[in-house]
Amino acid sequence: MLYSLIGNISLNSWVLLSVEDFRSPAIFEKLVNMPQATVHLLRHGEVHNPAGVLYGRLPEFHLSERGQRMAEVLAEYFTARARTGAKIAYLVASPLTRAQETAMPTAHALNLEIHTEERIIEAGNHFEGLKVNRYELLKPRHWAHLRNPLRPSWGEPYRDQAARVLAAANDARLRAIELGGDRAEAIMVSHQLPIWATRLSVEGRPLWHDPRKRECTLTSLTSLVFDDDGRILRVEYTEPAAALLPGAASTPGA
Repeated sequence: MLYSLIGNISLNSWVLLSVEDFRSPAIFEKLVNMPQATVHLLRHGEVHNPAGVLYGRLPEFHLSERGQRMAEVLAEYFTARARTGAKIAYLVASPLTRAQETAMPTAHALNLEIHTEERIIEAGNHFEGLKVNRYELLKPRHWAHLRNPLRPSWGEPYRDQAARVLAAANDARLRAIELGGDRAEAIMVSHQLPIWATRLSVEGRPLWHDPRKRECTLTSLTSLVFDDDGRILRVEYTEPAAALLPGAASTPGA
């Protein structure tokens, strides 16, 4: 029997509907006209980081000139969508400087207040402030933190990151609907690793991964589309500032 897969906001939880259920006019009507809201997980722009350190949760890491332009491009992108009917009603950002600076152009363009959200902050990391390379990793003082890459042992567990971001996303969804009604949208400016861990969790994939293979470029959007019951219908991914990516710094935050 064929099945339609609908994601639930609960971690690794799914609802399966038999194709035969769609023969019911009531169910079909609900699925076609289901009220929705979208929460965009926006990664911040490029950071000025000439030393190439893993900046993690360290304060005062500002956007580079390229990063500022990326933030402006995102503001232009959201402004264009608003002009064509998108109801972008709520804007939140991680408390870290780079996230707040990425949110500012969009806040000004759409006349939105930036609400600071601790739950979407960068992941904690043992290597914060260091330039992580082969030489650094060979130092004995780090070995205990490398024992379990699946968790990972050097920082905040992937599962914890996904749980806190999903909880924040659900609250942002509800606030956006309160402000904008059906099909309202919220923007959450966060960081690569928490966003990627959240996407892996929603899609039911293993949370451990190769950091070099994350699909979450600077100022990319990982968009969670919810139904009115808080279930995630699908994940969409876009790169509005793709033209600015060539030559951008590739050092991850965590």
